[in-house]
Amino acid sequence: MAWNEPGNKGKDPWGNKGSGGNDKGPPDLDDIFRGMSKRFGGKGNGSGVSGTAIGIFIVIALVVWGLSGFYTIKPAERGVVLRFGKLHSIQTQGLHWQATFIDKVYPVNVEQIRSIPASGSMLTADENVVRVQLEVQYEVEDPYKYLFSVVDANASLREAIDSALRYVIGHNNMDDILTTGRDKIVVATRSEIERIIKPYNLGLKIGDVNLLPARPPEEVKDAFDDAIAAQEDEQRAILEAEAYARQIEPQARGRAERILREAKAYKEQAILDAQGKIARFESLLPEYKAAPKVTRERLYLETMQEVLKGNRKVLVDNKNSNNLMYLPLDKMMQSSTHKAPMSHSVVPNIETTPSHSSQPSTTTRSVRLSRQESMRQSGR
Repeated sequence: MAWNEPGNKGKDPWGNKGSGGNDKGPPDLDDIFRGMSKRFGGKGNGSGVSGTAIGIFIVIALVVWGLSGFYTIKPAERGVVLRFGKLHSIQTQGLHWQATFIDKVYPVNVEQIRSIPASGSMLTADENVVRVQLEVQYEVEDPYKYLFSVVDANASLREAIDSALRYVIGHNNMDDILTTGRDKIVVATRSEIERIIKPYNLGLKIGDVNLLPARPPEEVKDAFDDAIAAQEDEQRAILEAEAYARQIEPQARGRAERILREAKAYKEQAILDAQGKIARFESLLPEYKAAPKVTRERLYLETMQEVLKGNRKVLVDNKNSNNLMYLPLDKMMQSSTHKAPMSHSVVPNIETTPSHSSQPSTTTRSVRLSRQESMRQSGR
């Protein structure tokens, strides 16, 4: 039963009597502070709170205010400290303190890699429509500019990316966008983004710019697939040709080097042969001066022997009779081959031709000259 219900004769929580007593209500705050001041040794004053109580309250408030100013900056963050709305400092990782209600700290993650995608159907320079998808990675370089240069740095960067991408796509042909010009478009898009955001001081650093494979309109997709396949075949043929060239080039250089060495050896051999012939003729000069006729005949015989040694036929001038002198020289050569090597004077076949001249045959004359030369040399 509550203390103030009918029939309750107990006292109220404030120390007053029941319903029959004098109900004064809850105690006054002045009485409470007066009692506290008496307990701490002060003198009560009915007009208000003493100075000691106010001092204690102020001390407690200062302690609470001081403890509320501690904060922590994480390793990947930087704390932007504003004092009365103006930049005061940028804090690194660790435990720091701020003046509550005076300083304001904004932590910003400066190591996080952020990304913004951009996509859409865009018009190319050759008046074709292509579907392009782009993803830009960036990170915060200056946390203060990132927070306060513009209202929303991320939104501003997103608008700049879309504008730059449409500008670059609008200045390139569709074939380059779909095939070989992708690297060029990536570089141009990044440069255009940096040019757009530079005046705004967003405090951002552009990282990688990834251009996803562009897609042509569905109506001409098959034709572009064939074109891409043809370009891939072209690149493969070029690579095969380069590999073949790298394989053939060393072989060609080797053949050229061998030909040069053979030519050099032939040159040296020809020079040595010429020098040998010169020395031989110089050695024959004294003999020729001593016996010109004999020397000429001997040179003639040696020359004819050298020329006719590979001939298998001999012509004999049968001037005195019509009888055919036949010697089986071919069989003799075959039999002598198994016994001893044949001399150059042995000829396998002999053919005779009738002649009405009174001069002796060439072979007979050669034999006679050889005998005369032998006799002269023995007479010497």
